[in-house]
Amino acid sequence: MILGFKQFINNGFLGVFLNYFCASNGFKLENFIVSARKYRPSVFDDVVGQRHVTDTLLNEINSNHLAQSFLFTGPRGVGKTTCARILAKVINQKEGDQVDQDYAFNIFEMDAASNNSVEDIRHLNEQVRIPPQVGNYKVYIIDEVHMLSSAAFNAFLKTLEEPPKYAIFILATTEKHKILPTILSRCQIFNFKRIQIKDMVEHLQSIAAKEHVEAEQEALHLIAEKADGGLRDCLSLFDQMVSYCNGKITYDKAVENLNILDRDYYFKITQSILNQSISEVLVYFDEVLNKGFDGQLFLNGLSEHFRNLMVCKDKATAHLLDVGEAHKSKYEAQSQSCDLSFLLNALNINNQFDVDYKNSKNPRLHIELALMKLCHIRSQINAAVTLEELKKKVMSI
Repeated sequence: MILGFKQFINNGFLGVFLNYFCASNGFKLENFIVSARKYRPSVFDDVVGQRHVTDTLLNEINSNHLAQSFLFTGPRGVGKTTCARILAKVINQKEGDQVDQDYAFNIFEMDAASNNSVEDIRHLNEQVRIPPQVGNYKVYIIDEVHMLSSAAFNAFLKTLEEPPKYAIFILATTEKHKILPTILSRCQIFNFKRIQIKDMVEHLQSIAAKEHVEAEQEALHLIAEKADGGLRDCLSLFDQMVSYCNGKITYDKAVENLNILDRDYYFKITQSILNQSISEVLVYFDEVLNKGFDGQLFLNGLSEHFRNLMVCKDKATAHLLDVGEAHKSKYEAQSQSCDLSFLLNALNINNQFDVDYKNSKNPRLHIELALMKLCHIRSQINAAVTLEELKKKVMSI
């Protein structure tokens, strides 16, 4: 109690000091709400990139075929808990209810990471016996359900198999393989997928317009790539960039702040490789290292660059190129200078050097050797063609 009172006093004095300091310097403190919370969807139509899940849930509700046990599985930050809360709200809505009514009395959330014992599940089972006082359903959302102990899972089985008519269970997890098969067999499973870059960029553009933030499309594309399919991470990066760029997000600023190697380096290095200029390639690689980037990260990025050039060479695979419009034209232009045999050999060399990277005692020399080999691909291909022609001429004599 005394410690808590001291913390309260200290926090109070800190708050008074901050308010006085900001007021005396012309600043105004406001409660900032991060974009991931401010723009969290409140209806199924606002959920980004999970149409296969939201449409199925709406159809089940409209046809009165709603299951009582669900398992939402997928990567972090893709909307599992959000969809669970929306479902809990929709099934309790009645005619005349306000749209923003949250039905908090009907929704019970439990974090299985910190409440994973048998006693926690027994307490939950006791709560389930009590019918809802308001609305038609009591919805139990259990996050990180894979963290439950085996004994807790077994204690939960009976309730999950024969729940009361008013009880709906929504289990959410990022690691479906850790859940007991007996639990999986009692749930309707929805697999949430990683959100596509295109969908995230469109979502960021709409948020930028609402927040009156100027943002280049290439910069937003870079933020979406960095998020790796997670919308929550994407919005966190967006907030970070807004603060860093002071409301005007540019591609150059995004490259600098997110610690991403500019794609122009890959274009320049590839052109030097095509020109068989070892000296230029080594100088560019030295610049990359001086910027603080890891050699293996550079090698993986170069492999991705060769892959993008390859998919550009065929119209049937051109849609697999997931970059901004400005870089798409650059890839299409450079792909015309690259033979398919060159790209296949380049990818093979990069893959082999990537596998051997950890065993190398001189990582820099290891990558430089890979770059030297890449520079000699064309000469080797030409020599092989010449040798084949020579063999044919000898055989024809």
